[in-house]
Amino acid sequence: MKYKITALTPLLVGGGQELAPIDYMVWKDQVNVLDQPRIFKLLSRGPRLDGYLAQLRRADKLDFASWGGFAQNFSERRIPFEHSTSAAIWDKTHAEHLFIPTFAANHKGAYLPGSALKGALRTGLVFTRWSPATMEKLAAAVEGERPPRRLSEGPEMTAGASQSRILGISDSESVERSVFKVFVTRVANLDTRSSSTQLNWKVAGRGNVSNNRIADATPAFAEMAVPGTEFRGEMFERTFLNEPQLLKSLGWRSVPGLDLFLRTANEYASAQLEMHERFAQASGLPAVQQSVSKLREQLGQAKETPDSCLLCMGWGGGFVSKSAFLETESQALRKLLRTVPAFSRALKEGTPFPKTRRIVFSEGQPAYLAGWVRAQFG
Repeated sequence: MKYKITALTPLLVGGGQELAPIDYMVWKDQVNVLDQPRIFKLLSRGPRLDGYLAQLRRADKLDFASWGGFAQNFSERRIPFEHSTSAAIWDKTHAEHLFIPTFAANHKGAYLPGSALKGALRTGLVFTRWSPATMEKLAAAVEGERPPRRLSEGPEMTAGASQSRILGISDSESVERSVFKVFVTRVANLDTRSSSTQLNWKVAGRGNVSNNRIADATPAFAEMAVPGTEFRGEMFERTFLNEPQLLKSLGWRSVPGLDLFLRTANEYASAQLEMHERFAQASGLPAVQQSVSKLREQLGQAKETPDSCLLCMGWGGGFVSKSAFLETESQALRKLLRTVPAFSRALKEGTPFPKTRRIVFSEGQPAYLAGWVRAQFG
């Protein structure tokens, strides 16, 4: 069986790699990734190697005046910025925010990891099985002196085996590098302290700035596949798990089929988009509202089409795309999240959670939520 993943919004599924500011130079509205082994080989023939190594040791960025010729002649690859204004934003940004996460790639090229697709399908399955009673049970489990290490195993597994094991999904075929661009992203935040909700933007280490000072917000740059990019690969179902003895050993009543995974994925996508729609309306960002509306239209089409679903995966999706329980007003869930330092400060009584979203900019304006794709199987 084959699958096709179509990016509906900018997509980044990383391989854990990122470009440091000394790994590339910005020239002609594009990121020029330097071929460092080739540069070292060239410089070793003359007296400039020591100066280049010295700058690599102490500099935040490479001095374009001294080494800009490498960006023109010794680039391993070139990644264009999504918009011409991005280069000016990059130039004004501190070096610590100029690390660019890159798409997963191997010697053949960039690809979509099968684990990312399978993980998104699994989260949708778990979403339909977790209930408020599940959260109450988990919240009670953390009250003891030694809380359990793996809180979620009970609700989502039987006999230690996740039912998503029925699916075997390969990495996709490699795609052309031309489908990738470097996008600017910023984190939007809803301020609910006053009588009316206001949109702010995050500034690293300094809090927030108002919407009319969006240029002062801290940007993050990422290599992302543009909307419309297609990834193709193969998958299979482990039908041997239908053996009665195996079912009995695993404690499963039945083996879920692909149709169940697609149905639960669409239910999960619907719940996510409902939360995003409320955020988009409260933020007053017209392009984001339009993007979410289009995603809801795509979801409606996916529900009517056999072997199709909508998923959110990869970098930038935030809490909403990673949590299998989205009733964030639940006191039991909030009790669990307070045990996680990253969330404890954000959880306040009477305020919505999560109140932030990473927004991907297009043509210099906030436009997308990252990571939404349409998956088709057959």
